[in-house]
Parts: sequence; C-alpha cells; structure tokens
Amino acid sequence: MENNKDIAVGLDIGTTKIVVMVGKKNEHGKLEIIGMGKAKSQGVSRGVVSNITQTINSISEAVAQAESQCGMKIQDVTVGIAGQHIRSLQHSDYITRTNYEEVIGPEDVKRLVNQVHKLSMMPGEEIIHVLPQEFKIDSQSDVREPIGMYGRRLEANFHVVVGQISSIKNIARCIKSAGLNLTGITLEPIASSVASLSMEEKEAGVALIDIGGGTTDIAIFKDNVIRHTAVIPFGGNIITEDVKEGCSIIERQAELLKTKFGSAWPGENKETEIVSIAGLRGREPKEISLKKLSQIIHARIEEVLQQAYLEMKNYGCDEQKKKLIAGIVMTGGGSKLKHIRQLTEFVTGMDVRIGYSNEHLAGGQSEELANPEYATGIGLLMKALEKLEDDKTIGGTFENLQNKEKVTQINPTGLLEEPVNVPTTQEVLQEMEISPEVEAVKEEVGKKRSKSFLNHWSEKFIQMLKEEE
Repeated sequence: MENNKDIAVGLDIGTTKIVVMVGKKNEHGKLEIIGMGKAKSQGVSRGVVSNITQTINSISEAVAQAESQCGMKIQDVTVGIAGQHIRSLQHSDYITRTNYEEVIGPEDVKRLVNQVHKLSMMPGEEIIHVLPQEFKIDSQSDVREPIGMYGRRLEANFHVVVGQISSIKNIARCIKSAGLNLTGITLEPIASSVASLSMEEKEAGVALIDIGGGTTDIAIFKDNVIRHTAVIPFGGNIITEDVKEGCSIIERQAELLKTKFGSAWPGENKETEIVSIAGLRGREPKEISLKKLSQIIHARIEEVLQQAYLEMKNYGCDEQKKKLIAGIVMTGGGSKLKHIRQLTEFVTGMDVRIGYSNEHLAGGQSEELANPEYATGIGLLMKALEKLEDDKTIGGTFENLQNKEKVTQINPTGLLEEPVNVPTTQEVLQEMEISPEVEAVKEEVGKKRSKSFLNHWSEKFIQMLKEEE
C-alpha cells in the first residue's frame, strides 16, 4: 500500500470463502473498512491448501474486488492460518540471569522465549506462536509482568502453537504467486478473538468457538491470557454434506436448505412443514420435511459441539480456578444456524452469545461487516493495523534519535557551522549500546515489543519461509 501508510489488509483463506479486508483506524480508534473482496474458495480443504492454482485464482478474485472498492493497489497482507495440522501444547522453561543485580528487561524475556522456540518438534512441524502465560521469579509465582523486577531465575509457562511447515509454505506460495507480499501470520482463532471478545470477557474467562466451513477453531482465555487453542477438522461443510446425502439433493440445494430453513433444534419443526425443491432437468420437484432436515443438522452439529466441549474440558473449564465466567462466544458462518445458541447451552451448560464485531467498527458502515462470518477477516485486519503501529513506534523512535543528533550540531545562533552528517540507523543502534540517555528510549521500545510477541514471531516465521524458498 504505497499511497497510504495508515492502511492495512487482512486476508482470510477459508474453506468456503476467501475474504480480503482493507481498512484503517479513524481518530477514535475504530475500524473504517474502505474495501472488501469475497470469492468462493476453490482448492482449500479443511483449512489446508489442496490445489495451488485454484487457491491463487480465488485469492486474486477477492483481491481484485477489494482493490476496485478501495481504489488502490493491494501489496502487503496479514494472513490467518488454521487447518487440521495445527496443534498446541503447554511448556515450562526458565533462564538463570548472571546480571541479577539489574532489573529484568525485555531482553531477558526475549531470551526465555527464544529458548522455547528451539524445542524439538515432530518431523515436518514448526513452532508458529510462543505465548507467555504466567511468569515466576525465584520463589515468587503468578507474576503477570516481570519487566522491572529483580531476580536471578526467570521462569514461565508457555502456550506453544505448532503447525506443519509444508501446509504453511503452501499458503505462502499462493500469496506470493497472487502478487502479494506476506507481512504477517496469525492463528485464525486468535484473530477471531480480537474481533469478537471484550477485555472483560478475556479476564473473566471465555471460550471462543469459531465454526467455519472446514474447521471449528477454539480459543480459551482467562485473566487476559490465552490458555488453550485447538482446531477441530469439522465445520459447516460436513453438515451440508449430510443434508445432501440425507435428502438426495445436490450440494448447492443442500447449502440453501441449511441456511434458509435449517435448525439445530428439531423440536421447533412440525411434521407438516414441507419445503419443495425443484427437480433436475424437468424431473418432479422433491418435497423435504423440515423436521427431517433439522434432525440431520442436529445430529452433526451436536457432534461438533461435543468435540469443542471436550477441548474445553481438557483445559479444565469445570475446575473452580479455571472456570469460564463469561461462558462461550460463537463466531463463524456456522454460528448463524438457527437455534445453535440454545443447543450449545444445552450441550455445555454454559452461557452462550453470538459474537459480532460492531464495537470495533466505525459508524455508517454496512451491517453485513459485523456478521460472525467476517470475524476472522476483521480480526486479521486489526492484527495488521497493530503491527503497523508497532513498526511506526520503533521507526519514529529512531527518527527522533536522528533529529536529536542534528540539533546537537547547530550553534546557538541557529546557523550551521558546517555541513551536518546525519547518522545512519546502524550508527544510532551502536550509539544506543553506550548512551545512558538513549538506553531509556531503547527500554521503552523494548517494552512495546514485549507486548507484541505475536508480531515478533510472525516476522521471524516469515523470514524463515523466505530463506527456505
């Protein structure tokens, strides 16, 4: 995006659709969507690329739509990753500090995170995200923010997200072949949570269930920290497949039946409620009972919800310490299914709401954008804008250092005694190593960085992908 440095792009490569969101933040910090593109996803199965050419074509189609709306060329994108190859694990690690007489700084935390990133994974797997949870300093446990404290031993619990490197490289290749530059990677349930969950919910304890076309993504938060993530390889498409088989109709008709007349609660339909489906090539119309339709949908969606609830129980949501006070928030296209909220409450025994993105969007925009099916796209755009702000903060800090250097070379009369040699960024960095004055700025930048672990590892991961090309 050469014309406007305040604009960012989120790219959601889903199983059923590919969505491109172009936007910026207004003066109140709300999102202004200036362009959106949507294309039917071809070549993606359960969140994993299965046909490179078809996926490239679908991405290009969605990008072209977004470009025509926003009137500018799209270059840099932040993409979401999901799929059945994603798994997560908990890990504890520690470092011993030799300079324990000094306070813990961002470099110490970064060294600890780096150590976790060197964990041995199964063949073909790569660590995508390393997310710190609680820290422990010497004998003091449950430390939220270790920076600025004293201690010799720094320990932490981490949530580590792992994925198949080949699947991620395939996505990277599709993006590159579509003429785009990959600048950020975010796990899709994390992106959806950014758009759908409030800070109060994350603090109280909440589970996000994102029912997409090919996968159901889960993210659990407690005390404002992500505690558990999972990807279930079932979504809305498997329900459509069941309707297609159960009613002996084609896929397009099954999808329409599901979205227009389907319900997750069969008790709501009477035996006498019938819908007529046009026959193929002059054949007799087919009559389908809405009760039978709802029974087919109910059986499958209940199975998906049971799997999601099992993941929540694996985290320990029924324990008092890990109790999710805010219950469940549902997003994704599957959450638009009629009576799904009631069924989820019945299966889990927890409070449930459908997640909309209204609170993040500026007024006067299409209501469609706040729909749960666009939560991942909105979240990816928000992550892209967050990265943009991080880069600006650090870039601005270096610029201020350079300006400060210029001022010191001007005499009291305001006239230059000799031509000014503006230092390079490298020289400024070298200066930072020895100047106590600049060290304060360096620490401030470090703190900003420490709050953006996702961005840090996204950059490192993308660099690794480029090196392997």
